[in-house]
Amino acid sequence: MSSIQGLNVVIDLSHFNTVTSFEDVKTAGITGVIHKATQAINWADPTYASRKQQAQAAGIWWGAYHFGTNADGAAQAQYFLSTVNPGPNDLLALDFEENPQSQMTIAQAEAFVTEIFNQTGRYPGFYSDALAGKMLGSNVSAVLANCWFWRAQYGSSSPSVPPTWSNWTMWQYTSSGTVSGISGTVDRDTFNGSSDGLSRLWGYAT
Repeated sequence: MSSIQGLNVVIDLSHFNTVTSFEDVKTAGITGVIHKATQAINWADPTYASRKQQAQAAGIWWGAYHFGTNADGAAQAQYFLSTVNPGPNDLLALDFEENPQSQMTIAQAEAFVTEIFNQTGRYPGFYSDALAGKMLGSNVSAVLANCWFWRAQYGSSSPSVPPTWSNWTMWQYTSSGTVSGISGTVDRDTFNGSSDGLSRLWGYAT
């Protein structure tokens, strides 16, 4: 744990995870949860709404992510927002990862984050495994550069960052972490900064 860079107080969840107690999750030192909300333009995570209520009741900061697919980017953003109905303290993110069945393109991702900005006044986080670096190469996406970068990379001492971003903001460093209040393994994420910085990212401070 000590070798992991960043503030190790965030997890991300989906319906695949079994949550037994958000109070225990909070007691275990988790500040924020980012939960899968939607995928494509017609699927919503069935556990999203109830878990949001439970987590916030336990005093946990809440976030939502959309799993991008090969469909109209703006339409995906609109579906995501209509499902999440985000308030100012709901952290938002796009999940852009390897998906052989229905691969989102860079152009679709750009359309997604632009629509989020147009509707909310803020850009979401951009989560990716090695895919973003592979697809962007040495190119810089001026649109995606507006997003804070959330890197999924396991088994390394620090995450690699494509040229579009100057640094990483969140790092998903394992998919096999453990946290009290969650049965089985869970994705663990660190924040590249201080508690005050995390509070600003989440909209609780300016």
